[in-house]
Order: sequence, then structure tokens, then C-alpha cells
Amino acid sequence: MVRRREPVPDLNELVVGTVTEIQDHGAFVSLDEYGGLKAYIPLGEVSHSWFKNIRDVLKVGRKYVLKVIRVDKNRKLVDVSLRRVSDKERREKLIEWKRAQRAEKILEIAAQKLKKSLDDAYQEAGWKLEDHYGEIFRGFEEAAARGEEALVEAGVPRQWARVLAELAKQTIKPKTVRIAVEIKLQCVSGGIDAIKDVLTGWQEEISVPNNSTIKVYTLGAPRYRLDVEASSYKEAEKLLSEILSLIEKKAQKQACTIAHKRVTTD
Repeated sequence: MVRRREPVPDLNELVVGTVTEIQDHGAFVSLDEYGGLKAYIPLGEVSHSWFKNIRDVLKVGRKYVLKVIRVDKNRKLVDVSLRRVSDKERREKLIEWKRAQRAEKILEIAAQKLKKSLDDAYQEAGWKLEDHYGEIFRGFEEAAARGEEALVEAGVPRQWARVLAELAKQTIKPKTVRIAVEIKLQCVSGGIDAIKDVLTGWQEEISVPNNSTIKVYTLGAPRYRLDVEASSYKEAEKLLSEILSLIEKKAQKQACTIAHKRVTTD
């Protein structure tokens, strides 16, 4: 079960709750991220819309995204609301919830491989990744892209980092973005060799990161295309700018005419 470090949620926090009991005046839910901590939905916090029976809105056993509206941390008493959760908040929380589930599964498998407990996995790796990256699964995404060093730099022991990075690479496909330009290139002398030098000469000066790919191919002379794929738009734009700058310098040196424009990617 996905967990939090704190035993009780904060005021206004979004939580995932499973309805356990429905009464005429409200309903009880168990908070999945807080070890099944019981919380209460008052009748007036069930829905914006009028309803005849609370059971028309809530179903026992079903999970809902809820907002904490009252909390007594000393007594562990929590009231939550369904009606105060916007559609946007619900979508974002469910994405966060699913990512947390995937992260816990990776931690669980790693713990089994190392003959440790899930509690050990959270202490040795999970909470350290959350502190460093803001989210455990985000740390695993970094590990899938950069390897175990992404975990070690967050304070995860090498023994755990090695196993977790391997699992992350097996189960997570790193997110990438792609941008492209169409290049019109004409060289009055030098022929194919000049064109090749202009379009590929940058390779001698730019080191492409492991999580990025660059493709240059013809669309039919004098049109060519340059595709840049990277882990973020910021990184892709930086690479594209550097490569285009070198291509333009090479074109000038070869006495070639060059123009380029951004194009959409599939």
C-alpha cells in the first residue's frame, strides 16, 4: 500500500480514500496513503449537486480523491470533502497516486532481491529520493535515464542503487521530447563532400548526452532535416541551438547558402 512518512495528512491535502461505511449523515473512508487511517465525509461535503440518497453518490469499496478540511493530528481525527475537489485536482492526484504505486512496486521488488523489508526500502531509498527529487518515482525516472548515479547522488547506498537502477531501466521508458528543423542547403562547389561537412561537422565538437539522439537526413536535395530528441525541451533547444550555430559556420566556410525553419514533429 502506498504510504506517506507522516501518520496524519495536512489541512487541504489531497488524499485517496476508500469508502468503508455509509450512513445517512455521512460516510467513513480509510486513507490509503496513511495506513488505512479512518476519515469522515460529512453529508454536506459529498457533492455540489442535489442528491436524494448519499448511496447514489458514494459506493462502499470505491476509491475517491478527497480534500482534508479538518484535522486534529494529536487525536488523529480527519474530516475530508469530495465536493471541494476540482476535476483538475482529481486528475493530478490520480496521476500522482499511480506513479507512487509504480514506485512502491519497484521498491518492493528491490527489497525482495536484497532480502530486506519494504520498510527498509523506504528508509534506505524511497524517502531519500523523495527529499532529493520531490517524488520517489521521479528519482526512478532519473535512474532509468542516467543509471545508478542518479540514486547515489540522492544519498541511496550503492547496494540499493545498483538494484533499483536496474529495475528502473527495465520498467520505465524515459520521457523524451523531439524538436526539428528543415534545412535548405546549397553548395556551389565541393559537391556532396561539402554538404556532408556542413551537416555533420558539428559531431567533432559537440558531445551528445546519453539520453539524447540527433538525426540528420535528406528530404531530397537541397532540403534536409535535423531532429533532436532529449529528456526535456530545455535540453533539446540547447542542443539544437549549438548544432545549428556550428552548421551555419561550416556553411559560411564552405561558401554555401543556408536557411532553416522549425517544423512540427509526429
